[in-house]
Amino acid sequence: MTHPIRPLDDQDEPALLRDQFRQLLRYRALLAGGVLVGLLGGGFLALSGDDTYTAAGEVQVRSATADPFATGASADKGINIGSERQTAVSDTVGDLAAGTLLKQGDDVTARKLLAGLQVTNPPNTLTLRFSYTGATPEQARARAEALANAYLAHRKARTEESIDNMADGYRAQLEPLEEKRDLLEERTGVDAADDVSSARANIIVSISELSRKISELKALDTTPGYLNKKPVAPTEPAGAGLPLLLGLGAVVGLALGLLLSWVRLVFDPAVRSPRELVRSLGAPLLGTLPRERAAAGTLLAIGRSGSRLAEEYRAVAFRLAYDPSFAERRRLLVTAPRGDDTAAKAAAANLAAAFAEMGRDVLLVEADLRTPSLAHDLGPAAHEVRPPRWAADDGDRGWPAGVRSNVDVPGSGAFALVAGVTADNVPRALTSASVGRIVAEADRPGAVVIVLAPPVLSYADAVALVDRVEGVMVVCDPREVHRSDLERIREIIGASGGSVLGALLHTGRGRLRRADRRHKSSRRRTGGPGGPAADADAPEVTGSPDETMGLRSFTLPGARR
Repeated sequence: MTHPIRPLDDQDEPALLRDQFRQLLRYRALLAGGVLVGLLGGGFLALSGDDTYTAAGEVQVRSATADPFATGASADKGINIGSERQTAVSDTVGDLAAGTLLKQGDDVTARKLLAGLQVTNPPNTLTLRFSYTGATPEQARARAEALANAYLAHRKARTEESIDNMADGYRAQLEPLEEKRDLLEERTGVDAADDVSSARANIIVSISELSRKISELKALDTTPGYLNKKPVAPTEPAGAGLPLLLGLGAVVGLALGLLLSWVRLVFDPAVRSPRELVRSLGAPLLGTLPRERAAAGTLLAIGRSGSRLAEEYRAVAFRLAYDPSFAERRRLLVTAPRGDDTAAKAAAANLAAAFAEMGRDVLLVEADLRTPSLAHDLGPAAHEVRPPRWAADDGDRGWPAGVRSNVDVPGSGAFALVAGVTADNVPRALTSASVGRIVAEADRPGAVVIVLAPPVLSYADAVALVDRVEGVMVVCDPREVHRSDLERIREIIGASGGSVLGALLHTGRGRLRRADRRHKSSRRRTGGPGGPAADADAPEVTGSPDETMGLRSFTLPGARR
């Protein structure tokens, strides 16, 4: 028995991610194109760009202090390192450095000079790192050193300017006190009152305090900092080299390829995974046919030793044999969604051979009355047999009664074939009573009837047979069939009273498939399975498909009666 289809677990995120990743890998051309574009971009940047060189120097910033060796003296007193970084990249520093470089013969504007400067501050330090990127090693070294020295000079000038301003303020306070002291000294000889002496003493104290402050300002150490690391000329170009740029380009290109693949995946109407196929068709996946280079002119894989394709067909046949829906009626309709039905034709023939291996009496009916070619494709394996006695008595050798062949499968047995013929009125021929009676042969013990129908979405022939052959197997290429096609097939088969037993996946075979289409179109132009130059082994086509006749039970040679 078959197991029920397990519903998809939308919460199974790892499985969904793996499934989506496998779907993205289907678009290998987009992934490879993205990586190639990234590599080309990285190589272009590495080879087309001019080499640049970076030189760096480090400046330790310090505050002005009277005694740097005094206990409790702090070097970071009054220093805001963030503000110092802004000062280092200011126009004032740029103008000073440009003036220094001009004296050395390097004529560069302050704006252009600052464009190549980068000032950083290592964490938890009072150090500024001056990095300059130039066209040559010497240019980078000279400009980095000039900018660092310009910053120190600007900071020293700013400190000295602040000291001068404070000293001038103290002197402004000192002048009126000295004038008042001189007046009091003149009155001391005339009037020796206590109040005059007291006022004179207070003024002298204030003058002494201001004088002391001025002296302290003049004694401050105004060193702005130290150039701990002088810039040196670099020996190698700065920036990423060719290997690094190629690696980054490959990573960016892969990301671009994944993005393009994801967009392609979102808008791709084709079935993207077996999970989607099962969900859209509402039936299990019976099997996936492996790629195999078949022998020239051979449709049957069963009978060839060591064939993986034959083993897959046998596995599908065993699965159908133990399926309750198929075992009850033993009728199977094989069809394709649309387009080329070469794979459906091969599947029908090989399943018939597989059931014959299992000891079943198999009858394969080709219901393609528009472009019949199964007997021709089977080649010498199919040979015409004498029609049953009941058909000869009725005097009708039309389709399906008069077109019978035996197909020998080496080492596996044989099955009967009712080859299709070209008909003028296909719907009438497919719905005739004779078709119903020949399909009813599956009611005999041990008998199996397999009907090959044209693509279900191209013609209504398969739908006309569903009421007699309830079990349907869809043979499709997952890269070409659309989800909407599978959903429509499920609705059509269900509305016609049948059920989809499952899907059989195959992969297209490129040139072989195009050759088959060309061969099929040539048969259409010539008007028959083989045209005027039909194969001598093909069954004879006689009679009218529009005539109906009563059929009796058909028994294969050697079968139980």
